[in-house]
Amino acid sequence: MENNIKSIAKSTFEETNVDDGFLVLMFKNDESVAQSVAKEIDSMFIQFHFCIKGATKFVFNQGRYSLDIHEENSLLLYNPQQELPINLQVAPNSWIVSILISIKKFHGLFSQEADYISFLNSENKDKKYYNDGVISPSMAIVLNQLINYSLNSSIKQLYFKAKAYELLSLYFNRSEDANVEQCPFLVDEANVIKIRKAKDIIVSRMAEPPTLQELADEIGLNIKKLKEGFKQIYGDSVFSFLFDYKMEVARKLLESGNNNVNEVGLKVGYSTSSHFIAAFKKKYGTTPKKYVMSLS
Repeated sequence: MENNIKSIAKSTFEETNVDDGFLVLMFKNDESVAQSVAKEIDSMFIQFHFCIKGATKFVFNQGRYSLDIHEENSLLLYNPQQELPINLQVAPNSWIVSILISIKKFHGLFSQEADYISFLNSENKDKKYYNDGVISPSMAIVLNQLINYSLNSSIKQLYFKAKAYELLSLYFNRSEDANVEQCPFLVDEANVIKIRKAKDIIVSRMAEPPTLQELADEIGLNIKKLKEGFKQIYGDSVFSFLFDYKMEVARKLLESGNNNVNEVGLKVGYSTSSHFIAAFKKKYGTTPKKYVMSLS
């Protein structure tokens, strides 16, 4: 399978072959409408799917049944009895990362303790397997490093390979009593929880958001760690993220038809309509009024 990148307006599908029988797929749908992704997958592959934000629907057997995966959740699929082609319906403003690894290669990673991975032991090796779960904060860090990477193309494959292995190790990590001082992931997890709290704060108070210093004080991090952590997890600065969020809320309010332009501007934190109109045009390339007219 060859590496490829396909861009469709504000959506990007990227496939990276990091090793024999080992692929990383990424799909960023930044559109306001759902996007479809389809790919044939051999039955020898184990599939790990991670929804970083938004939601995605997995469709099987030509639409006969489906599975939903929501933000900050994962899905593991394996069925040696039949192929499980990827057929995704990626919701608007959703990001998903998938790891595909052959059973042979995956078995080699755990050869010393194959019985621990239930679908690898001799009793279950021919059974289909399905498992969903929550993405841990430490896994979220790796996933966002993958999807927001900015690297020289010559080292991209090496970087993706390392991150994919790191992600799998965190997925199957069984440690429950690790010493925080000896485990950097747990330190990261504590910080990630604080960063997510910061995101929740600015979203809930978007009309009158706190300053960076006030936000840092409220979550218990210094400004430097707040800025770095927010960029790492959400791929943007605090206020750039907030701007995009406010504009998305404004767009949906305009579409509902329940508020005029001035009212929408006030709801998302603009005291004057001219400032709101300028912000909306910066984001969407058109004024709120023209946007509403285009809907009819």
